Amino acid sequence: MIPVSVVIPSLNEAANIEPCLEALREFDQVLVVDSLSTDGTAAAAERFGATVVEFRWNGQYPKKKEWGMTHPLVRNDWVLALDADEVLSPALVREIARLFEKGQPKHAGYFIDGRYVFLGKPLRYGHHNSKLMLSDRRRTVYPHPADIGVQGGWEVEGHYQPAIQGSVGRLRAALTHWDRKPLSALLRRYDLYTDWEARLAEQGVMMRLADTDTAYRRLLKTIFRRIPARGLVAFLHSYVLKLGFLDGAAGFHFAMSRGFYYWQSALKRRELAATGTGQGAAAAPAAPASSAGSPVRAG
Repeated sequence: MIPVSVVIPSLNEAANIEPCLEALREFDQVLVVDSLSTDGTAAAAERFGATVVEFRWNGQYPKKKEWGMTHPLVRNDWVLALDADEVLSPALVREIARLFEKGQPKHAGYFIDGRYVFLGKPLRYGHHNSKLMLSDRRRTVYPHPADIGVQGGWEVEGHYQPAIQGSVGRLRAALTHWDRKPLSALLRRYDLYTDWEARLAEQGVMMRLADTDTAYRRLLKTIFRRIPARGLVAFLHSYVLKLGFLDGAAGFHFAMSRGFYYWQSALKRRELAATGTGQGAAAAPAAPASSAGSPVRAG
């Protein structure tokens, strides 16, 4: 078995959890951190042999991924922080296994690329995401930005990377990012996430969060945040520069959805700047780490 604990946050992920877990049979441990799902997510996870722990957020830090990574039931030093709508490819499983064949991996953490499935079609081109997902939890630190109480914030860490105390590498193989929920669920999340990002950007928090990235990623994010018409640029980047048009209609609609996300975020930030309602909305986190949630059931 691969000596890695896979930690998966979940809330009503019955549509996604089984394909995600099916690809994890070679890992030593799978821990699903579930927020009282009502759609059978926990039962499905247990059928696949995962350990389920219930999470009740108290509105403070740590949030869900950090809480899961530091949970007493996690038995390996190395953790793969996976979302329920992400599926590891066989090539990626083999590559992770090879990292541990001769002892400890070379780096303290690894980026993994994600390839999207959109409207039921695997996208070969367009935008690919990249996240720092596999790491030694002893050397992994999640930032605590001042986003507690900010509209759009929620129990899971936002779109920022943990800081790694050590060198960081990148795996060659990719995973599949396939959310099988209705498209309406994605659009509702867009509305939530862009509220959060716009308010944090107005307070300057988003720039500080970039400090946990590599220098190259930090530079790209800084440039992207400062250019005008970010929505249009995001669309052209996916559809033209990254050849998304070769994926047909799915590639077009994916690029449009990405452009819409950044247009929506920029528009909300413009409104906040005009009305002066974006400042001072967050409270500093103060709760101790042990109070964020409590395990009720083991999985």
